[in-house]
Amino acid sequence: MSTFGGACAVGGTREAKDEFSVKVATAWEEEFDRLPLGSTRRVALRTAMVFGREPGTVYPILRRLAKLGLAGSLAGGQQYVSWIHELDFCRAISWLLARDDLEGPVNVAAPQPLTNAELMRSVRATCGRRLGLPASRWMLELGAFVLRTETELLIKSRRVVPERLLNSGFTFLFPDLQRALAELEVRGRERMADREAIPLETAAICSDQVS
Repeated sequence: MSTFGGACAVGGTREAKDEFSVKVATAWEEEFDRLPLGSTRRVALRTAMVFGREPGTVYPILRRLAKLGLAGSLAGGQQYVSWIHELDFCRAISWLLARDDLEGPVNVAAPQPLTNAELMRSVRATCGRRLGLPASRWMLELGAFVLRTETELLIKSRRVVPERLLNSGFTFLFPDLQRALAELEVRGRERMADREAIPLETAAICSDQVS
């Protein structure tokens, strides 16, 4: 059986002014279900934020904020955040491709969502920073206006549990955020060490050629 998959972000809350994005996600899934795919299995991925080390992604940005002393809670910090480690995300996709009995909407998120305040506290702890300046809602609104974007990605609450993945027997390597961040930090240090070792190896090769 062939598999056709697609992804959208998980839903949100009215107080976050996110009605538009919720309507887009709902319309996307409705259109996805209407596609004439015959016997092809459909899997709609409802994906949380993916934490990895690539520049410009979520964790490197939060990490930089923590280093600058700015990783405090956002708009009170009580909104829930759903997330997933990049390795678990890839493993979940492979799992879904291999399981013909799973179709329809599937939440792809770690099993332990947490509040924004807890998230930022974990990021600060991983980066060795005890304190971080919080940002009130009006600050976020002002920043979003300047950047011509929306605040909903920061302040809407996403308390998502991957019930179908767990019930199918999938196990997470990184079910809790602290363990996930620790792995990302270790991998980041290893990459940095590899980059620093390259010039030394090149210099040794050049020295051997000269001699």
